[in-house]
Amino acid sequence: MRALTDSWRGIHKPVFIPASIVIIGLVVFAAVSSQTASDTFTALNSAITDGVGWWYILAATVFVVFAVFCAFSRVGSIRLGRDDEKPEFGMFSWFAMLFSAGMGIGLVFYGVAEPLSHFVIPPQAGRVPPGTDEAANQAMELTLFHWGLHAWSIYVVVGLGLAYMTYRKGRPLSVRWLLEPLFGRKAIEGALGHAIDAIAVIGTLFGVATSLGIGVTQIAAGLEYLGWLDVNATWTVVIIAIITAIATFSVVTGVTKGLKWLSNINMVLAAVLALFVLLLGPTLFILTAFVQNLGGYVGALPEMMLRTAPWADDTWLGDWTIFYWGWWVSWAPFVGMFIARISRGRTIREFITGVLVAPTLIGALWFTIFGETGILRARDEIAAAPQGRPTEGLTTWDAGTESVWFPEGGFSVNSNTALFQLLAEFPLAQVTSVLAIAVIVFFFVTSSDSGSLVIDILSTGGDLETPKLTRVYWAVLEGVAAAVLLLVGGTAEDPTASLTALQTASIATAVPFSIIMVLACAALLKAFRYDLATTPRYLRVATAGDVPVQPEPEGSAPRGRRRGGISTTFAGLAPSREGISTPQAGGLVVAVQDIPGHTVAVDPRSGAVEVADDALPTDPLNGEVFDTPEFAASAEAARLEREEPAPERDEDR
Repeated sequence: MRALTDSWRGIHKPVFIPASIVIIGLVVFAAVSSQTASDTFTALNSAITDGVGWWYILAATVFVVFAVFCAFSRVGSIRLGRDDEKPEFGMFSWFAMLFSAGMGIGLVFYGVAEPLSHFVIPPQAGRVPPGTDEAANQAMELTLFHWGLHAWSIYVVVGLGLAYMTYRKGRPLSVRWLLEPLFGRKAIEGALGHAIDAIAVIGTLFGVATSLGIGVTQIAAGLEYLGWLDVNATWTVVIIAIITAIATFSVVTGVTKGLKWLSNINMVLAAVLALFVLLLGPTLFILTAFVQNLGGYVGALPEMMLRTAPWADDTWLGDWTIFYWGWWVSWAPFVGMFIARISRGRTIREFITGVLVAPTLIGALWFTIFGETGILRARDEIAAAPQGRPTEGLTTWDAGTESVWFPEGGFSVNSNTALFQLLAEFPLAQVTSVLAIAVIVFFFVTSSDSGSLVIDILSTGGDLETPKLTRVYWAVLEGVAAAVLLLVGGTAEDPTASLTALQTASIATAVPFSIIMVLACAALLKAFRYDLATTPRYLRVATAGDVPVQPEPEGSAPRGRRRGGISTTFAGLAPSREGISTPQAGGLVVAVQDIPGHTVAVDPRSGAVEVADDALPTDPLNGEVFDTPEFAASAEAARLEREEPAPERDEDR
């Protein structure tokens, strides 16, 4: 009872209660009125795709532009912490943890299925015939588009914002503080801030639940493919219950004992699986394709990033791109908080470059290994199709100079079993299939564990030491939501209805959070501008003795007319009030700040310089001070310490 009371006291009720009501209400609605809920999810999915799909595509591209601008402009020099702070983790460890964040259930589920799906059912807007070499190239470009820079730019916005506002400005580790530069502290600590965190909690839970639901469908399909059980609704619930129980145990044991241990094991298992397929598969072809896929992705990116396909009649855009952008947005608080917590001490340029490049390259290699191997297998099946005149049950697709023969309606790709069908082509198929299931299970556990921790931090107002009881609550609720959404419409009777429910849950709950993220970009740019304007740059100025003078060759003509009365050093400076005399060897280090030209007035007679009072921009954070450990350890606290007047000495009185 005491633990329950302490947990309730630690909860931030204006966030916890509304978020719980919305989540439980949606889950109950789906469970009680399954058919009505299924129809509602289908209609809502279509409405979102048709109504705000363009917004997702535009917003995701804005996030890429924001990330690139921050990385390559002066903003990139800002450090996520105190100015003299060093990164908390070494480069290798940091990249390894980014790799673990980049891996997930989705990569295992879609590793074979997505490239193969785009190969046999390409989007109408691409105008590429299915089953051709051109379709194979486009399939990999589209896959890397969905898992590359756009996905990680979405994470950059939240991760960068959290790291900057917490480690540099000393705010609590909570999404609401991303908008403080726009709305001020009073609004952020009030109803607006509560709504922002509640939206983040709801979106994160359904984003994690979507991943868990997708993972369970693949686990069940793998067990059925191995002949170990016949999948039905009961078995689906049992699998979810078992894995949620494991995740709950991991939550209770704590991050260092549970999550870290499971994550390290899972990375090794995933690497072993990828190396197995790489070495026993078409190794040289995969390595060659990897280089081409990177080039194809970079070349196709400008056209794909704003493609909304207004003339297309198919549902490809909603089934893939819009679903992915919504899924990534719903995961943004989860992944963003993780990468923020491991990136303290790095500059913004280091942060963005690492977060964008490392996972994109790893994802490209993963999809090339599994996707290209699957496409090669499909091409062999196409080549084995009857040539010449079509036979019964086959149709022909015009591919320009040749005809590609497909079964009626095209080849079907079962996303649940595509990976296991591929592994069946290799030796030790039973062993590697079990290994794949183990990887999915561990991803399920680590996703649920980490997701529960992040949601708990958000629902306690940014407290990093959250009650274990509430972590268990969120872990169980994620499992229940995944089970209910997965069973809406009937898993066995209509698998696509379950996928539709999962997709809709992600993209629907991500709509309001995508608006928050766009506002966060504007707020962060405002804060960065003030930071750059007030943070001094340090210059080393040489003394007269430090300036090397090259003697002119004997008999050479003077190099030009030299002006007199101009000093290139500070050697002649009088001793300052603090008693600093002539600079020592190596030069004098001077702190300078950039001042806009229109704020400076120079007296033409005396040369005296006057600077207007508005030379520097107004602090968007209004110099607010917090009595928290995060603020005491931040760069903002260090700045205030430097600006405090020194105590008056006796000789100055």
